[in-house]
Amino acid sequence: MAVDTFMVYVGVYSSVAAAEADYDLVKDLHRKVGLIDAYDAAVLERRSGGKTRIVKKHETPTRVGGVLGGGLGLATGLVVALFPFAAIGGGLLAATTSGGAVLGALAGHAAAGMSRRDLKELGEHLDTGDAGLVVIAVADMGAKVERAMRQAARIEAKELKADTSQIEQDAKTAGA
Repeated sequence: MAVDTFMVYVGVYSSVAAAEADYDLVKDLHRKVGLIDAYDAAVLERRSGGKTRIVKKHETPTRVGGVLGGGLGLATGLVVALFPFAAIGGGLLAATTSGGAVLGALAGHAAAGMSRRDLKELGEHLDTGDAGLVVIAVADMGAKVERAMRQAARIEAKELKADTSQIEQDAKTAGA
């Protein structure tokens, strides 16, 4: 079992526009360093009634999304683990039953790769803003990712361990 260690960065924002601006900076950072396929990110919008919607996302195509051509990644899985309605409200389950199975597998892997306490803290952290940015990146990009999240009112960082080969296998199984 080859377990990789990633870092999860969760930024809280006063607006979706501010979160999207930092999302673009994180994307540019990875493109410039040549690691565009080494991170996942999702911009969230907190709506009235406490509902959360995924507004924008980037998934690493060499992992799960590339296998199925569907573009789902650990950041999306983590958001769904924290806010299950995001899968429905964001239209992520609309396509197929297998898409829902893949999303469920990703949410499971993301949640299993972190402690319950860390998951709880990230969810509570995101509850404090109107928008959020979740970035999952390789550990050695941490300081650069945090600097790119300039407009965040607060940033929380947590470690996530994931077996990417097992995620890929689960995605193939769920998509079959």
